[in-house]
Amino acid sequence: MTFVFTTLFTAILLMIGVPIVTRLAQFFCLYVIVPECQAQVFLLFGRVVGVLSEPGLHILPLSFGPQALLIRFFGSVKHVDLRLDQEYLRSQPVNSEEGTPMGIGVWYEMRVADPVNYLFRNTDPRGSLRANVRNASVRSLSNMPLQNLLEDRHGMSHLVRDEVGPKSDAWGYALGSVYIRKVHFRDVGMIEQIEQKVVNRLRQVTSAIRQQGANQVAVIKSSAERTAAVEFAHAAAVRPFVVGKAIHEISEDKEILNAVFEILETQRMLEGDPQVTILPASDEMLSRLLAAKGASQAI
Repeated sequence: MTFVFTTLFTAILLMIGVPIVTRLAQFFCLYVIVPECQAQVFLLFGRVVGVLSEPGLHILPLSFGPQALLIRFFGSVKHVDLRLDQEYLRSQPVNSEEGTPMGIGVWYEMRVADPVNYLFRNTDPRGSLRANVRNASVRSLSNMPLQNLLEDRHGMSHLVRDEVGPKSDAWGYALGSVYIRKVHFRDVGMIEQIEQKVVNRLRQVTSAIRQQGANQVAVIKSSAERTAAVEFAHAAAVRPFVVGKAIHEISEDKEILNAVFEILETQRMLEGDPQVTILPASDEMLSRLLAAKGASQAI
């Protein structure tokens, strides 16, 4: 019974006492757990005692000395997010060297590099960084040739970053990548004129391509007709020679020659749709009458 009672008492003490002790130790700033990508700034009597940015468990009396025990009563703890952040500024007004009103979209990254400067050097460092990026974009990219505005985005991104970077470092902000994502025209009338010119140009190109295709088809057709005419003329010229040669070879054998002529005569008669009257071989009187009738009709 003593063993069971001791075990239950120890379990209850661990379940209740340990959380209470850890809470009290954390409340009196005996230790602190710093999450990843986060910094904690410790203030005492209005001044900065120390900054912890390494993730993990930290024993404050070992890091800051005995004064760490007074932070809960006479100071405060500021939490600063160190994660990488990004923002996009849409359609910043810029005029080209030719006076064309343009709009530029600027995308940039930033993160907190110095938590103390971030907290105390500027009341709104994010808004100040946004304003500086906007002003630097307008100031650095204005009066640039229109062709450079439309093509050289890498160079424009470097111009903006080089101008804003030193100012942001003074506020504890580290400016990361800056990229000009979009360049567009802001004048609606100019956009419509450009669209109309593009449509007209496309129509001209389409018509030119269609005409060129028709010309090529005509050239190919005329060439084919010329080649066909030459071949037909050659065939017409060669035909009498070929036929004569074939007839000459056939005429060497009289029987074959007679059979060929009979076949040709029969074929010509069939093609001419003649009227054929078949008479008995022994009926000479009927033959004479038919011959006489034919002769009278001929007269």
